[in-house]
Amino acid sequence: MSRNIVETILGAVVLIVAVGFLTWAYGRSNVSGADGYPLVAKFDRADGLDVGADVRMSGIRIGSVTEQSLDTVTYRAVVEFTVNNDIELPSDSSAAIVSSGLLGGKYLSLTPGAEEEMLTGGEEVVFTQSSVNLEDLIGRFIFNSGGGE
Repeated sequence: MSRNIVETILGAVVLIVAVGFLTWAYGRSNVSGADGYPLVAKFDRADGLDVGADVRMSGIRIGSVTEQSLDTVTYRAVVEFTVNNDIELPSDSSAAIVSSGLLGGKYLSLTPGAEEEMLTGGEEVVFTQSSVNLEDLIGRFIFNSGGGE
């Protein structure tokens, strides 16, 4: 009889821990939706940038990537993202896709400009820098360092 009580208590503890973990994970995942105003940026290539990736300024997360698509006219990657409502971006701001480390994931880095006019919801960040493909860089280094005379 005491074995059944111990198993019941242990099962309840496991369930409480599981519910606590799920609550914590849901709170950290930003599944509830993207707060902020939407912006768009077009890149020649958006390798490694996924929906849900961070949008950062000065290393601080200020938004997230909400959608990616291909512009069928210019064949450029269209990245839609949100920026927190309390952050105002000058109209000449720039966006770059950068790595968070040598083998880490990629995020969208915003650099503010100096214009007086601010971007509003739905506008495009015109100045962009596409992602760097690490394999291409390594290939160029290997094949160009042959020591030609």
